[in-house]
Amino acid sequence: MSFVLIHGAAFGATCWDRLIPLLDGDTLAVDLPGRGRRSDVDVRTVTLDDCAKAVAADVLEHDLTDIVLVGHSFGGVTIPRVMALLPERIRHVVLLSAVVPEDRTRVLDQIDPEVRTAVEAGIAGGVYSIGVEAARAMLCNDADEDQTEFILGGVVDDAAALLAEPVDLAGYELPVPRTYLHLADDRCYPPELQARSSERVGADIVTLQAGHMALVTIPEQVAAVLNDLHSAGSSPVDTN
Repeated sequence: MSFVLIHGAAFGATCWDRLIPLLDGDTLAVDLPGRGRRSDVDVRTVTLDDCAKAVAADVLEHDLTDIVLVGHSFGGVTIPRVMALLPERIRHVVLLSAVVPEDRTRVLDQIDPEVRTAVEAGIAGGVYSIGVEAARAMLCNDADEDQTEFILGGVVDDAAALLAEPVDLAGYELPVPRTYLHLADDRCYPPELQARSSERVGADIVTLQAGHMALVTIPEQVAAVLNDLHSAGSSPVDTN
């Protein structure tokens, strides 16, 4: 089995750098359009379909199968579109404090009101830019100095339109096993909203004592969960 990692809003693939060395198996961290190796794409033009197609393109380029598909935060709305594109390749879905609004609603409709106010304040000219102090408050509450520097150093501009585009959750209807990692100290996507998301997708739940960037602050614990799922395996999706 292989791991495919989908980052959240305002980050690129490098946010996974401290987790990847701890994973057992081939691992691919995808840069969604507008950042990293896809920084040539104007972030103001990016759609949710563009994000899913970028993930699918990387998977096909590397010919990965038996995938544990991991989505962090905003990755929760990219994952179902990827599932719809590559159903025969995905063995398990893992949602790490992932945002899953009601179908056909917006991500902005699902997040905490205080967080939504901060996000909306960072939108201008079709670009969402999270300020340093907002990022520190939402993302670094459980991070030490080194971890905080790593997190803040990875923040990038994102597409404002992605936050307001209606989501398509049809992919979650596929019979793919899924696990939701609840982060009990998350100030960006609070536990009560995580609970709604995990219920919405019918996931098994694992709770970790960490803030939103658990992939940085407790990578060993996150890796242990992912490696257990990897070693346990599961049956491929029957698409016939």
